[in-house]
Amino acid sequence: MAESKSNGSKPKTQAKRATTEAKKSAVKTAKASKRAATKTAVAEKNQVQAVVESAVDVPVGAVLAVSDRVSELVEPWTDRSKAERQIKSYRSNLRKSLKRTERRGSTARRKAISEARKTRNQVEREARNRRRNVETTLKRNRSEVEQRVRKAIDEQTSRATGVVGTVSSQLASIR
Repeated sequence: MAESKSNGSKPKTQAKRATTEAKKSAVKTAKASKRAATKTAVAEKNQVQAVVESAVDVPVGAVLAVSDRVSELVEPWTDRSKAERQIKSYRSNLRKSLKRTERRGSTARRKAISEARKTRNQVEREARNRRRNVETTLKRNRSEVEQRVRKAIDEQTSRATGVVGTVSSQLASIR
């Protein structure tokens, strides 16, 4: 009779252990997925930040180049009308260059914003998919473990009932 008690509790303990291990495994998987998604998002953010910085650096570099050209214009000329013509030419070229630089800066900024949006949407979509996959796996594993535990309990209950029936019939035959 002592054997039937120990046989009945041992599989229950094993079933509990299996359930606990399955839960821990599912939690570890979820944490790993979350870490991977976070790592990817940080890398993407750094890449976008570099692109944005370069888009800002272009206009600053252009301003410095213009400043250098203006410094070269300061040198004295002997003929006033010639100097005025030269200045007009420089102004015209400066306006053209400034417009070109502005267009390039605007294009670079728009591209950077577009890439940042695209990257953000991609990272968010990937994170949602990973989360959905982890949740699905957790649900599937949980239901599978619950089914196994129920089956183990049913088997042990039927074994215990069989043992009790056998012992009862043996006791009845002894009496």
